[in-house]
Amino acid sequence: MPLTGERSRPDPQKSLVGFVVGDVHYAIDITRVREIVNPLDVTALPHTPPEVAGVANHRGDVVPVIELRVRFGLSPIEPSRSTKWILVDVGTHTVGLVVDAVTEVFGASGDYRPTPPVGGSNDLRGIVGVTTHDERMIFVLDVGRFVELALALAASGVLPEAQ
Repeated sequence: MPLTGERSRPDPQKSLVGFVVGDVHYAIDITRVREIVNPLDVTALPHTPPEVAGVANHRGDVVPVIELRVRFGLSPIEPSRSTKWILVDVGTHTVGLVVDAVTEVFGASGDYRPTPPVGGSNDLRGIVGVTTHDERMIFVLDVGRFVELALALAASGVLPEAQ
């Protein structure tokens, strides 16, 4: 146990942040996660894709907020105490991903199994592959899929251009 004021070293075996959207477990690479926060006030914007809830002011930065429920074709729900935003770095911007709950940080080998062809496009869903943890199937997302969305928002003037 670390002494007071002393930080423990991150466990290199813990490489994914797990979360739930609907009844499905997902994960993203922990190196792309900037922070996990409680939901903030969102300003809705016209003429944005349906999954873009709007933008929020997070510590002086304008952060686009992506509703993963909407992106994955689920009905939106009212936020609960377990609703979180996972702030992820995509290119030169930060994007907030709204998830129903964050579950845990865990390790995975990075050797993911391919997703089964069940209709729809893996490219559209942004799924890198499938892993298992605690006997659950977990879909690993490619956070890079949100780069195009952030660039489009920057080009439209919603976000500041990268410097």
